[in-house]
Amino acid sequence: MAEIITGLAFYLFAAATIASALMVVTSRNAVHSVLFLILAFFSASALFVLRGAEFVAMILVIVYVGAVAVLFLFVVMMLHVGENRLFQGVKRFGVVGVLVGLAVLAELVLVVTTRAFRPENPAPATNPQPEGVNVTEALGQILYTDYFLLFQMSGLVLLVAMIGAITLTLRSRDGVKRQSIPQQIERSRQEAVALRKVESGKGIG
Repeated sequence: MAEIITGLAFYLFAAATIASALMVVTSRNAVHSVLFLILAFFSASALFVLRGAEFVAMILVIVYVGAVAVLFLFVVMMLHVGENRLFQGVKRFGVVGVLVGLAVLAELVLVVTTRAFRPENPAPATNPQPEGVNVTEALGQILYTDYFLLFQMSGLVLLVAMIGAITLTLRSRDGVKRQSIPQQIERSRQEAVALRKVESGKGIG
């Protein structure tokens, strides 16, 4: 009974992941695309839980849903990406996109069928988990030793993406006041402070 429930849950979350991923690329509203992306992340984390990788599922929810997807949502809302602007290059690059998608699909099908119809192929080598070490500790040891450089590079990529998002949204608009710290520092006392002599019983006019 437990295996049946697990199998049904797997197919349910897998279908939700595929459907939400398709809606990300086909939705005509950029904000709706980001919301479907968040749903795809949640469904993928549920699949990781079914596979016994609770730590990876937790990281997927905390990092991608709690930070990256929310950042994308705010950036899309601040940039005011319209429908015309979003789909202006679809007709121009639609054929190339379809060809690239078919090539990626063919590669995935080739990998799956090769593994399925050739069971004599050796399974990929995996490092056994040491005794007395939980999944989180083992993952941390590998991540901060063997893949430390790649981990730091991914952090730099996220930093560049954050700076790019701030640069895209940081633009001057008419009627919007913006703080200038150097201009505030350079102001003199006479410019910053005004003394008013108020008579007794009267306010400032």
